[in-house]
Amino acid sequence: MKRRAPRNRTLTCTVEELATFSQMLLRVHNRVNVADIEGRIINNDLFEVAHNLPDNFVDLLILDPPYNLSKNYNGHLFKEQEHAEYQHWFRNMVYSIRHILKPEATIYVCSDWKTSLIVAPILNELFIIQNRITWEREKGRGAKRNWKNNTEDIWFCTLSKEYYFNVDAVKLKRRVIAPYRTQDGKPKDWIESDSGNYRLTHPSNIWTDISVPFWSMPENTDHPTQKPEKLIAKLVLASSKEGDFIFDPFLGSGTTCVVAKKLNRRFSGVELNKEYCCWAQKRLELAETDQTIQGYAGGVFWERNTLSDQLKQNFPPQIRVTQEI
Repeated sequence: MKRRAPRNRTLTCTVEELATFSQMLLRVHNRVNVADIEGRIINNDLFEVAHNLPDNFVDLLILDPPYNLSKNYNGHLFKEQEHAEYQHWFRNMVYSIRHILKPEATIYVCSDWKTSLIVAPILNELFIIQNRITWEREKGRGAKRNWKNNTEDIWFCTLSKEYYFNVDAVKLKRRVIAPYRTQDGKPKDWIESDSGNYRLTHPSNIWTDISVPFWSMPENTDHPTQKPEKLIAKLVLASSKEGDFIFDPFLGSGTTCVVAKKLNRRFSGVELNKEYCCWAQKRLELAETDQTIQGYAGGVFWERNTLSDQLKQNFPPQIRVTQEI
């Protein structure tokens, strides 16, 4: 077991917790209905379980498969493949779960830039690509013979031209550096307050306000490619309503299900690694009493490092606002 610094808040499970949470996981061997899987974490290989999932029940699919990179997922090795080989794997994977989508469903597909080159033609073949989001992933090592790679993509796809999108739910609150006033001295398109000047802006497809989970954040786990709750919350709020069903076929440490629960959506997900499933199950239990999402408060997403102690005074005591770095 890793030795951690006293202030390290990375979520782990004890041996006893692993035994307890393992009993709560769902194993699927036969055809299931929506009620069987709602609110449950499915501990299976996706290709083994996909044909047993119900038809036409998913409103929002968040697809974060292994990128075409060599990576060790807690003992499960995924090796980089030739482009044609990865395309074959990716196409078969998407075809295996396409039947679970409602006709008006939205699909978000996570990728790095190299993998985007491989999967984009397949996404264009199977779905309607509405946009490509690029978000700043500020972690990463420098490179001596190339530019440091610190972005990832999220492909915004739909099954049809009829789909749900709520732009008002994902506006970003930015600090106004040089505010503009009308002729009578009133703020123009911004809000003046004792704690600073801010403007609500429409979200673009470039996201620079995301903090990748790290050791001092309670949502952090040892998963090597964990997505931030704030990032997933943007997708959930923009493309689903309360009560909609969110599904994640590569659940990892559970971020999609945790965010869906915090935002009053129905959910389920599939994950092969049992320990990751247990981390996800523990996070779901913690979400019973803590529904906060770092960087999201007061119904808006805040620009990184703008939730100061002074601003926290504007929120009720039951809303715990945490600072982003």
